[in-house]
Amino acid sequence: MRVFLASIPLEAAKIVIIGGGEPALAKLRLFLDTPAEVLWFAPDGGPDSIETPPTAPTPVPRAPEPCELDGARLVFIALGDLDETRRLVGRARAAGAQVNVVDQPALSDFQTPALIDRDEVVVGVATGGSAPILARDVRTRIEGVLPEGLANVARLARELRETVKASVPDFMARRRFWEKAFRGPAADLAAAGRTAEARREMLRLLNVAAPEQGVVHILGAGPGDPELLTLKALRVLQDADVIIHDRLVPEAVLARARRDAKRLYVGKARGDHSVPQDQIEALMIEEARAGHRVVRLKGGDPFVFGRGGEELEAMRAAGVPVFVVPGVTAALACAASAGVPLTHRDHAQAVTFVTAQAKPGGVEADWTRLAAPNHTLAIYMGVDRAEETAAKLMAAGRAGSTPVAVVENGSRPDERVLTGRLDGLGALVRQSHLTGPTLLFVGETAAFSARSDVRAEAAA
Repeated sequence: MRVFLASIPLEAAKIVIIGGGEPALAKLRLFLDTPAEVLWFAPDGGPDSIETPPTAPTPVPRAPEPCELDGARLVFIALGDLDETRRLVGRARAAGAQVNVVDQPALSDFQTPALIDRDEVVVGVATGGSAPILARDVRTRIEGVLPEGLANVARLARELRETVKASVPDFMARRRFWEKAFRGPAADLAAAGRTAEARREMLRLLNVAAPEQGVVHILGAGPGDPELLTLKALRVLQDADVIIHDRLVPEAVLARARRDAKRLYVGKARGDHSVPQDQIEALMIEEARAGHRVVRLKGGDPFVFGRGGEELEAMRAAGVPVFVVPGVTAALACAASAGVPLTHRDHAQAVTFVTAQAKPGGVEADWTRLAAPNHTLAIYMGVDRAEETAAKLMAAGRAGSTPVAVVENGSRPDERVLTGRLDGLGALVRQSHLTGPTLLFVGETAAFSARSDVRAEAAA
C-alpha cells in the first residue's frame, strides 16, 4: 500500500480554499454541504457569479494572512503563480495545517481522493496523485452499485448503536448481527426511506428467538441486453440468495447475478405454463419466510404486462416485505433499437402499450380508440393474433397503408426488424418465422425504422 486513506471529522473543522479558478471551485464544492467552516480566498480573481455556487462564501480578493490560517485543518491551493503558491504552503504549514496543492503532488501533504458522497457514508478512491482520472473512473463504477438511500441505513445504525451494544455485548455476535441487518430487509427499508419499518425490523432482529424474515424484490430484467439493466437492478441481483426467473430472462442477465444464488426457473411460453402463477407466488413467499433475499426476475418491466401487480398483492397479503425494481420495458427498448420513435410532433401525439393476449373473459379492447390517427401502438404478445389485430384496427378506421414494424429479440445480438403495412401485417409475421420475443408497432412512426437492410429484407 503506497497511500493511506484517513477519515477526517468535519464538525467544527476549518477548511481554507485559495484560488478563484475552476480547480479551486471543485475543491470548494466538496465542503459546501458539510458542517465545516469554509474560508475562500481568491488573490487571482474570483469566478463569475454565474459559476459560483449559491451557498458558497464570498471570496476574499487577496491571499490569507497568517492569522487567518490559524486553526485550519486543511488548506487547498489552486494558483498559477508557483512562487506565491510556495509562500502560501509555508504559511499554511506554519499554522499547523495539512496542504494540498492542485496538480503539484511534490508540494502537497495529501491528495484528494475521488469521493462517493452518501452523506453518512463516504467512499474514497486514491492513486496517490499518480492517476486522478483513473481514480475518478473507478469511483464512477463503484457509485453505480451503491444505493442513494445508503445514508439512511447508516443513520439508523448510528441511532440504534448503543441499543444493539447493550443487547448484544459479545463483539463477534454483535458483528454477525450487523452483517445480517445490513444484508436484510431492514437495510432495504431504510434505504427506501421507510425508516419506521426499518427500525422495527432491526429491533426484531435483536430478539434472537424471532424467526428470520426474508425480503422479495420484483425486478425488471429489461429486454435482454444486460447493459440495459438499471444500476439498482444490478445491485439487487448481486445480493440475491434466490432468483426465481422467467423464460424471457437470458443467460447474459443471469450471469450478472451472485454466482452462488439458487436459481429457480418458472418460465412460461405460449400454451406451456411450466409453473402456474399461484404456485410461483407461493414459492416466493416460502423462500422469503425461510429468511432469503428473493429476486423475482421478469423480462422487461414487471408492471408492464408482467403480472408484477398480482405478485405484489400476494406478497403484501402474506406480510412479506416486498420492493419493485423497474426495468426497461420491451416497447421502449425495441423502439429505440429499431429507430422507431414512439412519439413525434408531426406524426404521433400519443402512444399506447397494448397486449393482444387479454385475460380469458376479460374486457374487449376499445378498437375505435386504438385505431385513432397520429397514434403509435406498441403491441405485446401479438404474433399469434397479428392478422386478427390488423383486421380489427382497419375495421375501426385505421388505414391499411399505415406503416408497421415487427421487432424480434429487440436489443439482443440476434435482433431482427421487419417493416411493412398494416394490411400486410399477418403475412409479414407468418413469413418471418418468428421464434423470439416480438413487439409489433403500428403507426406512422414505424416507417422511421433505421434498419434499411431489414426493410429491404421485408420487401423481398
